[in-house]
Amino acid sequence: MATSPAPQPWSQRFESALHPAIAQFNASIGFDIALIEYDLTGSQAHAQMLGKTGIITSEEATKIVQGLEQIRQEYRNGEFNPGIEAEDVHFAVERRLTELIGDLGKKLHTARSRNDQVGTDTRLYLRQQIRDIQAQLRQWQTVLLDLAETHVETLIPGYTHLQRAQPLSLAHHLLAYVAMAERDWQRLDEIYARVNISPLGSGALAGTTFPIDRHYSAELLGFGGVYGNSLDGVSDRDFAIEFLCAASLIMVHLSRISEEVILWASEEFSFVSLTDSCATGSSIMPQKKNPDVPELVRGKAGRVFGHLQGMLVLMKGLPLAYNKDLQEDKEALFDAVNTVKACLEATTILFQEGLVFRTERLAAAVEADFANATDVADYLAAKGVPFREAYNLVGKVVKTCVSQGKLLKDLTLGEWQVLHERFEGDIYAAIAPRQVVAARNSYGGTGFEQVRQAIQEARGAIRSS
Repeated sequence: MATSPAPQPWSQRFESALHPAIAQFNASIGFDIALIEYDLTGSQAHAQMLGKTGIITSEEATKIVQGLEQIRQEYRNGEFNPGIEAEDVHFAVERRLTELIGDLGKKLHTARSRNDQVGTDTRLYLRQQIRDIQAQLRQWQTVLLDLAETHVETLIPGYTHLQRAQPLSLAHHLLAYVAMAERDWQRLDEIYARVNISPLGSGALAGTTFPIDRHYSAELLGFGGVYGNSLDGVSDRDFAIEFLCAASLIMVHLSRISEEVILWASEEFSFVSLTDSCATGSSIMPQKKNPDVPELVRGKAGRVFGHLQGMLVLMKGLPLAYNKDLQEDKEALFDAVNTVKACLEATTILFQEGLVFRTERLAAAVEADFANATDVADYLAAKGVPFREAYNLVGKVVKTCVSQGKLLKDLTLGEWQVLHERFEGDIYAAIAPRQVVAARNSYGGTGFEQVRQAIQEARGAIRSS
């Protein structure tokens, strides 16, 4: 049976090499190469710490750091492309370093295990991705705010149970998603603090006999602290699970607004038109414009949810400390990051240049229903009629109007006064859609004054972050 002749990154305790299929199965270089820049940065800090503590000389530390920087440039220039024989990115870097600077390269791994090394790399990677996604969230919010500012006085039907409920300012509707994105930003900020803890120096599981300075290497890498328990340091993936939770919620929010765009773009709603830059056609029906962007975002949400579930299942039965199962965390994490970034970018572009709100259609929509019925009850309540009595009366009025094919605005003043003596000529102004929206001026409501204030508050929150 054929075996692989490639050297392995473990001791001479083994007499023969791995079977080629097992080597392929075991290797992670195919995906953890994404960590190479972070591995190089972490290794440079580790080498500097070894030099500072006298575990190696300062001159040796400098040569190692320079060698690692050369590998970085080789990788960026496309000259360093390790294959399956390297097993993982960590061994690939160490082997190349030894080729560059000789046996001195073998000293880099002193007082370190691949267990704490990969934990450090993953945290460095995720730390950067969190900041990148937060920046994308701010771009998404800004596009929504710009759109909201344009449509403060554009009205749109509001729904509960997907039934017409009350008219809204379109800006108010968009601001709901600004608020969701703000919570997403805040969650990532909270998670960042727990990602930003260094496991470097935890060793394989029990620490090390060398006089290392874990706080120094953590400081060099910009970490906010170090793990206080070496077992926890190498086995903790809570930070990855927390990120996947936050990523899943981002996708929930993007999927919800995507679903609304899909409905709005349908002939039945016709609230928006899709521009050519963000829509596709049918291969057989030439009249169609398909909302592929929101449909893909809606579909990709399940992909991220799956990664969260997979990570929870991965961790639930692992005894301390490190287990090879943890190699499976990276593909899920990498894909979730890439999916969230792609969906945020696509949705931001869609709302920036891919949608045109059909304001005339929206205006007609809010005139053609009973969404002002609550305002009739409020009108009577303001004139001293108990609200529940007014509510029941209006329910009967709506029932009568439906049977007669009328809307509330079609009733004559005489018909109103037959229903209740408190109705006067001002009822028509009270139930006009624009007044219905403007009157809801409670804090956080859809009234135009409140919406303008909310836009300014949201912009202030973005500027202050």
